[in-house]
Parts: sequence; C-alpha cells; structure tokens
Amino acid sequence: MDANYTIIIADDHPLFRNALFQSVHMAISGANLLETDSLDALLDLLTRDVDPDLLLLDLKMPGANGMSGLIQLRHLYPELPIVVVSASEEPAIIAQVRKYGAFGFIPKSSDMRSLINALHQVLEGEPCFPEGIGNDSDEHNQLAEKIATLTPQQYKVLRMLSDGLLNKQIAYELNVSEATIKAHMTAIFRKLGVKNRTQAVILLNEMNE
Repeated sequence: MDANYTIIIADDHPLFRNALFQSVHMAISGANLLETDSLDALLDLLTRDVDPDLLLLDLKMPGANGMSGLIQLRHLYPELPIVVVSASEEPAIIAQVRKYGAFGFIPKSSDMRSLINALHQVLEGEPCFPEGIGNDSDEHNQLAEKIATLTPQQYKVLRMLSDGLLNKQIAYELNVSEATIKAHMTAIFRKLGVKNRTQAVILLNEMNE
C-alpha cells in the first residue's frame, strides 16, 4: 500500500514502538509516522495542526489508565480511527476495546504478516478484530458513558486522584489553585455519581478490570 497517510504510534516501550514503526513503514510506503510515549504527550500532539488517519494505541502507557484513556480519546476525537495494539489479549479486554469505540485490535504477539494485513484492512475502512469477540456488559457501558462526560482537565485530575496525589499536589502539577481543583472534583463527583474521591478512584479502576 502506497499512500500519504499520517499515523500516530502511541506506546511507551521504545523497542516495541520502533518495531511497530518499522512494520508500518513496510506496510505503507511513504507514511508520515508520529510517535508519543504517554497519554498527555498524545493529547498535546492531537491539539496541534495534526490530522492523523490512524492512531495505534497501547492501553497501558503512562496516563492512559487502560480503557478510560481510550474512552476519553474516543470522546474528544470521535472521527479518529483508533486501533488498540496490546499485549492484553484476553477476550474480555478485546470486547471492551470494541465496545468503547476502537476500530480494531492488534495483539502485540502478531507476526509481521498479520500486522501488515491488519493495517491494510483498517486503512481501507474495515474494522479489524479477532473472531468470536462479542460486546461487553451494560454495567461497563454505563461507566464508560460517565467517564466520557469529563473534560480533559477533569479527567487529568481524576487520574491524579487515582495516583494518590493530594489536592495541593494536583494544583501544583497543573499550575492552578487548590480552589480550582476542588471545583473540578465537585464536578467529577457529580458526573460520576459518587460522593468522594475514594468512590471516584474505585469507579476508574473498575473500567480497567
């Protein structure tokens, strides 16, 4: 396949990212490849004058928090085709990825030919998932809908809560006042339907089980 595609590879493992980079180049001659190693770096890249044709996303890079990272990306960029490339190949994980709006799933254990075939398939507009994978439960769907209502800043605050940071630490990291963080937390609790930070963190963690 020879086309002027722009493809983002988002993975925090340099060796695998390099292998994927080489594989994509073999599959698509002349592709413009961009690389990021965290969710924050990816979001920063997407806010620039970049119009990618495809995002290859690792679920477990820093900041991604598994499914919740995918949900946020899907919410913020509904038109961007996202293909998850992951070492987590359990049917339940693949089912969640599909339900939360990914365009495909490529196991990291795939050989070169399978990877190239999958890339061709998704760039031709055909979703690519392992056979026999169904959709996830209604309970997870409801959680996904709640998390998708968060703004990017609120989602970042929720991630920091999950990491165990205190309000003043989050305020320092985001360069805002503690009052602003408290306001964000009030909005987060309301949107998620919880009463405190512990419940909010539990809800986030449930998305990644």
